[in-house]
Amino acid sequence: MFFDFFKKNDTLPKLDFSSLKTDMHSHFIPGIDDGAQTMEQSIVLIKKMLDLGYTKIITTPHIMADYYRNTPEIILSGLDKVRAELQAQSIDIEIDAAAEYYLDETFENKLNSGNILSFSDKYLLFELSFVNPPSNIEYMIKKMNDKGYKPILAHPERYSYFKNGLDDYYRIKEYGCYFQLNTMSLIGYYDKNSQRTARDLITNNMIDFLGSDMHHTKHASALKETLSSKYVIEALQENYLMNDEL
Repeated sequence: MFFDFFKKNDTLPKLDFSSLKTDMHSHFIPGIDDGAQTMEQSIVLIKKMLDLGYTKIITTPHIMADYYRNTPEIILSGLDKVRAELQAQSIDIEIDAAAEYYLDETFENKLNSGNILSFSDKYLLFELSFVNPPSNIEYMIKKMNDKGYKPILAHPERYSYFKNGLDDYYRIKEYGCYFQLNTMSLIGYYDKNSQRTARDLITNNMIDFLGSDMHHTKHASALKETLSSKYVIEALQENYLMNDEL
């Protein structure tokens, strides 16, 4: 079916991300994490998302105890300012905000307090250390579910310490966790290991959401480049992704 298309055609079809509708991982609120630093940069990036076919953005600043001590209040205040600037410039795109939570020593207290910034139907985006494997991931995923959230692991393909092929990923999903792949991983933007893992996860239909994880204009260029990847086209055409439900 899909692969027959490529056998019969020398060129890949041109498309955009309009079938996804929503991007649910980005860093567009200025000056509060390692994403856009000014309102001007935020607007440039958002315009690039529009050009790529997105009609809704859920931007997700980092919340990390040691580096980005953001709170829901800080993030939502920043969101109001971005919305006001978009309106002032007559830029027609829907934008909401949540957070990308780091699974650190403070995360459980945040869960217990209830002061959590989730999105849509209580989806909760979280990330792990890129260096040290988590000792409590099963416990924390269960805790998120018990609190009524739907945990989404950000960029699972980038955690190089998962070395048991797809078995580690199946195990995490069995705990009750969704997966969000960074689309740029499919073209090797980060490294070859992440690219291989990303392609395996896509081929085995283990990804629930694609995210841009856009921080700057270099990411925007790479995201545009992904539209010529057969893996991205396959994911967009197979219609199993959940972005358009957000």
